[in-house]
Amino acid sequence: MSNARDQVQRLLALVPYLRENDGARVDDVAAEFGVRPKQIIADLKVLWFCGLPGAQMGDLIEIDIDAAEGEGVIHLNNADYLARPLRLAADEALALLTALRTLREVTAGADRDAVDRAISKLETAAGQGAGAGESAAAHVHVEPAAPEIAETVNRGLAGQRRLHLTYDVPSRDETTERDVDPMRLVVSEGRTYLEAWCRLAEDVRLFRLDRIAGVKLLDLPSEPPPEATPRDLSNGMFQPSERDLLATVSLAPPARWVAEYYPTESVEEGPDGSLIIKLRVADTAWLQRLVLRLGGSATVLEPAELGAQIAGTAREALAAYDDHL
Repeated sequence: MSNARDQVQRLLALVPYLRENDGARVDDVAAEFGVRPKQIIADLKVLWFCGLPGAQMGDLIEIDIDAAEGEGVIHLNNADYLARPLRLAADEALALLTALRTLREVTAGADRDAVDRAISKLETAAGQGAGAGESAAAHVHVEPAAPEIAETVNRGLAGQRRLHLTYDVPSRDETTERDVDPMRLVVSEGRTYLEAWCRLAEDVRLFRLDRIAGVKLLDLPSEPPPEATPRDLSNGMFQPSERDLLATVSLAPPARWVAEYYPTESVEEGPDGSLIIKLRVADTAWLQRLVLRLGGSATVLEPAELGAQIAGTAREALAAYDDHL
């Protein structure tokens, strides 16, 4: 059996192999790649439609082979351009450098060394354009984790081993201990997250690497259950759920930006240039911090008890401030 991903990987290796072994027999090629002759014939039929972007029919790869499966020899032509050295345009080199410098922040040990070598080679090839890559990478700054944390997490991912985390939860002002089965690393909004099956919550969770206070590599395999599927993060890290609290917040003009920055259920114009927004809140402590940070430019209207709680916290903070004057 061969799926599309297997075939693509095989085709990428098949072309240089046939260029180096012109006249190879179908049976021999099949044996070399560990598939049946019928599969090699199917792969070669795909290659007939391959070439550089923008190529015309006469520019595509040509295959000469007997029609009978498992018989004859293979000749591959019109693929000399594949031997040309890779030449990156300035924008391609810049994009690759930016991606590598971002990737460097989520790797450790031998993997980081490999990324550093790739960056060094690309910088040499890119010349003056490499400086622009540094500026772009700085613009998409990734908050670094402690090197020993990143290295252990990477070892857990690479070796498919379970991890024990000591994890800080600022919203609840506590530190938790939990075992997780690592799934992948993701970078979003300048921060690196470990996505893993959490055995404490019995659900998929995202853990910010810079909030992992300690991590141990356990002598147990990482075995996420079948229902542990990676989250779709195309719409951002926070994705509201119907189970989350629906809050109504009034935003004065200086705080109107909140409606654009955070996902909302509805937005209405209020008096004097204010906005009335409804948004889902998974953690009320987060909303409290946001409202307090806005310094009077935001008011929680519903639920009323949450608005009263936040107002009380603000009064206590002001009273404590006045006591120190």
